Amino acid sequence: MFRSIVEPAYAFFFRKPIYVHFYPYPKKLTKPQLKILESEFDFYQKLSPRLKKYFEHRVASFIEVYPFYGRDGLVITDQVKILIASTAIMLTFGMRTYLFTIIDKIIVYPDIYYSKSNDNYHKGEFNPRMKAIVFSWNHFLQGFEITNDNLNLGLHEFSHVLHFQGSLKKDTSATIFAVTYQEIMEQIKRPNNYKRLIESNYFRIYAYTNKFEFIAVILEHFFETPTQFKREFPELYEKVRSMINFSE
Repeated sequence: MFRSIVEPAYAFFFRKPIYVHFYPYPKKLTKPQLKILESEFDFYQKLSPRLKKYFEHRVASFIEVYPFYGRDGLVITDQVKILIASTAIMLTFGMRTYLFTIIDKIIVYPDIYYSKSNDNYHKGEFNPRMKAIVFSWNHFLQGFEITNDNLNLGLHEFSHVLHFQGSLKKDTSATIFAVTYQEIMEQIKRPNNYKRLIESNYFRIYAYTNKFEFIAVILEHFFETPTQFKREFPELYEKVRSMINFSE
C-alpha cells in the first residue's frame, strides 16, 4: 500500500524505483557456472562484492525461468546459458523488474539461420508472436570479442525485448523506461538534434532505420563506448542512463 502510493511520486521526481535489489533467499550458480561468469563477463568483474551477489542471483533466476533450445545440432552448455543470461541481466540490472514476461524461451542456432517469420536469414531476432528471442551463437560471441566496436548482438536483441516490454507493462521500471524513451524520441525529432546525430557518424546508419532500431543501437553504444557517448552526446547519455537506471 505504502509503495503503491509513494513510489509513483518518488519515481516521477528521481527517475528510479525506491529500491532495486531485495532478495531474502538469493539464488546461487553452480561452481562451473560461476567460474564462467567470473572469467568471461567483464561487466560482472567490475562490480562490488555485494552487487556481484545480486547479479549472480538474477542470472541464476533467468536460467531457472527460461528454457534454452539448441537448433541445427547446437548443444546448450553452461557457457551458452551464462553469457546469454548475463547479457540480459546487464541491461536490466538497474531495474527492479529484471525478467521479461513477453518471452518464454531462448533459441540458439550455431550460425546464421533461416526465419519463417519474414522469409529471411538472420543472426538474431526477437519474435513476439513466438515469445522467443533467437541467436546465432557464432554472432552472439562475436559481440564480445571486440568490446568497443558498438556491435553486440545480444545487447541489441534484448534491447528490443526491453523496449517492447516497457511499452506494455505498468510496473515502476517499465514506466520509467517508457516515459524516458518518449522524451528521447521527442528530442531526436528536433531537426538540429537529428542533424547533429547524423553528422557525428557516431551511431551507425542502421540506427536510423526506425525508432526500434534506434533505441537498440544506442543501448549497444551505451555499454560498449560509454566514455565517447558521454563526451559526444552528454544529454542523450544521461537520458539513456536514467531510462534503465544505470549506476556508473
